[in-house]
Amino acid sequence: MSTERPDNDVTGPRRRRPPLAVASVAAAVLLAGGGGAYWASTASDDGGAAESSAAARGKAPVLALDAAEAGPATPGDPSTPPPGIAPGEPDPGGPPVVYRAAGQLPDGPDEAAVHRATGTVAPTEVARLAKVLGVPGTPRTEGASWVVGDEDGPGALLKVTKQAPGTWTFARATPVKPCEQGTMCANQSPPEADGQPVSEKAAKAAAAPVLKAVGQDDAALNAGQLMGDVRVVNADPKVDGLPTYGWSTGVQIGPDGKVAGGSGQLKALEKGDTYPAIGADEALKQLNEASGARGDGGKDIGGCATPVPLEGEPKPSVPECVPPDGNRAPVTQTVEGAVFGLALSYVDGRQTLVPSWLFSVRQGAGGPESTVTQIAVAPEFVEKPAAPTPSGDRRTTSYAADGRTLEVTFWGGVCSTYTASAEESPGQVRISIAEKSQKDGACIMIAKELKRTVTLDAPLGDRTVIDAASGATVPRS
Repeated sequence: MSTERPDNDVTGPRRRRPPLAVASVAAAVLLAGGGGAYWASTASDDGGAAESSAAARGKAPVLALDAAEAGPATPGDPSTPPPGIAPGEPDPGGPPVVYRAAGQLPDGPDEAAVHRATGTVAPTEVARLAKVLGVPGTPRTEGASWVVGDEDGPGALLKVTKQAPGTWTFARATPVKPCEQGTMCANQSPPEADGQPVSEKAAKAAAAPVLKAVGQDDAALNAGQLMGDVRVVNADPKVDGLPTYGWSTGVQIGPDGKVAGGSGQLKALEKGDTYPAIGADEALKQLNEASGARGDGGKDIGGCATPVPLEGEPKPSVPECVPPDGNRAPVTQTVEGAVFGLALSYVDGRQTLVPSWLFSVRQGAGGPESTVTQIAVAPEFVEKPAAPTPSGDRRTTSYAADGRTLEVTFWGGVCSTYTASAEESPGQVRISIAEKSQKDGACIMIAKELKRTVTLDAPLGDRTVIDAASGATVPRS
């Protein structure tokens, strides 16, 4: 007699296969943070899994993935990084990467659900977080965000986007020593970091009230990251019993033991549709195909005539190959372990935690270890993003919405002026960014992240935001 297992039970029916035996594996991290890890196991009952997967095929919609413009922000750093390569994505400007497993990889569960935050953030939720952070004042509206605190003067500032997932950033001003008579106070810089960072134990204790306020008091913590004399506590929550990648909360603790800054998400995640899942072997194969090189040394090795040898095979005595496009020969990276979890992706413009394999990867013997992710949803349920259309126009990288107010983010130069406009239809809103260059004088080539506000004719609602320059779906910030 078979029994149903709970949705979060990852020890139930599995495909028949021995589990992977690995000495150690790094936890899934968000760039520099830490988190929990789960090793998929096996069992002998395949019948229930087949029925469950068949049920999922009948009701789960296809996941329409978006092309991400940037990887996740550094945990605990309230600043926004420049556009980069998303986790698990190959660098288009570098050589292809061949990922090879050091041992047998696990199968994982037969199915798993996506999770996403929905709705809007209430001012009471913002006020609760502001109280814990010690920011006085009442939440006020600025564009598509709630703001508490003083942005122009000394003190602290909390900013929370109104739309889910309610991304929040917090920064406390660094006190500046009073100017001496006769000095140029306007040019004075904040003092250099000269304090001693608090211990990891003290940092975790100081961050605990903040993590509780954002619903991550049970998350796995890592306090090993230092930013000068500031210690960062990175919290990676488990969702539905699975580790997460890309959903970290970072809390900065100053040398005085107080919260100096931080960032994360305020809205709680909700469980969505359940999808059939693939094993780590198949996910690794897809990862190699996406990087432009196969892990079996068979085909497509970046234009080189000599294939990459398999483990144990002699290395050909030929010079290193440089393909016609200028890229170097494929770089081999070792997969030392794999855990089944949830990784951040953009689906229909919304941040979504999607069932994924989190591969612990090391480049070269003794090299640094990192985490590379690959979606674990069965390929028939995944619609990959279309290639962007080449364009010289500015591209919208993200947006935030509050009713009819649409705040769009993009990268531009410091010597131009920009305006944003919207073309509306029942199903979507197309955003265009117009640039007016400076006519006279020299200009330094520095890019910065910019925001512009567009007032729509009607509330955005469930309409999709499209970048007019590329035709790509714009992810919600």
